[in-house]
Amino acid sequence: MTKKFDFAVIGAGVFGAWIAQYLLRSGASVALADAYGAANSRASSGGETRIIRMGYGPDEFYTRWAARSLPVWQEFFARIERPLFHKTGVLWVSDDADGHLTGTLKVLDEAGVLCEKLTAEQIRQRFPQLSFPDATCGIYEPLSGVLMARQSVQALVQDAVEHGLEFFSASVLAPTSQEKLSAITTSAGDSIAAGTFVFACGPWLPKLFPGLLSELIHPTRQEVFFLGVPPGNGRYGMPHMPAWLHHNHPDRVYALPDLENRGFKVAFDVHGPAIDPDTAERSTGQHSIEKLRSYLGLHVPGLKGAPLVETRVCQYENTWNGDFLIDRHPEMENVWLVGGGSGHGFKHGPAVGEYVKAQILDSQPPESRFLLAAKESRRKRTVY
Repeated sequence: MTKKFDFAVIGAGVFGAWIAQYLLRSGASVALADAYGAANSRASSGGETRIIRMGYGPDEFYTRWAARSLPVWQEFFARIERPLFHKTGVLWVSDDADGHLTGTLKVLDEAGVLCEKLTAEQIRQRFPQLSFPDATCGIYEPLSGVLMARQSVQALVQDAVEHGLEFFSASVLAPTSQEKLSAITTSAGDSIAAGTFVFACGPWLPKLFPGLLSELIHPTRQEVFFLGVPPGNGRYGMPHMPAWLHHNHPDRVYALPDLENRGFKVAFDVHGPAIDPDTAERSTGQHSIEKLRSYLGLHVPGLKGAPLVETRVCQYENTWNGDFLIDRHPEMENVWLVGGGSGHGFKHGPAVGEYVKAQILDSQPPESRFLLAAKESRRKRTVY
């Protein structure tokens, strides 16, 4: 049996969920499909938490999008009466030679984003549980913080279903090349017909469109660690610890305070090896744990011997430089491709949804950096 919709969105991560929300709000009929469910354990959006911060170095575009997205997230959470944003503040730590930090401060000031430049001594005084002997300065964003990622995406999808979205829990077979796609087939045997299809399926994009995207979207394995904090010790949670980014460290370490009693979260923001999101084993190796312990001993000494209470292996799916991919398929005129968001994209979900809706329904001029023509096969990430 074939079901017909105005729009079909494939992928129920943060991009797909917000795209479906905006299209649904336009009055259209919308289907949303995901192989494993909204914000599932294999998905890039499936983690517990994601930082939302305004700083992007000298790149004011993503600062504007983050500043647009945060109040939209907050409005949604207020409407559904769920506190899924924690205003932890976000601290950037680096040195005076870091052009990224200098650019961040300039753009934040020009954009009217509340922030404060801190000296190394001020960082030590405010956050004595942290140690950054290689840092000379920092930037603190007091209004930024952390989104409860998995819960947020699942709430978005549930809210959309309550407002008329039809959700399909099934994978989608790769579409065959044609001028216009009339329908897609799911692994459950359903046929979904639509006027427009939006593929926002993260690391599955190059699997569905291998000839087009296998060299342009790069899914990589990323390891995340949660450490148990000492009992009765609030120094590693709110309000005593912000989310923070050690930007001048070679591994661009980032960390989040203990939220909802899940533990102190820390990870290395460097691209790991290639990963298949369907079949990859998701356990961390001893070498990674030893690297983590070494870092903690230098920079969070009170947690050097803390127990690992959880580890997680997810994936990034970046383009060559970290810019998003949002463009029409070059052969199928009613198919849109949306991805390349991992590592920094989660926070921008509302802006992406709004942008895609405007591209499709309002013929808004495209942002050139998002187009397929701007993508390269080499890897040189510049967006953090």
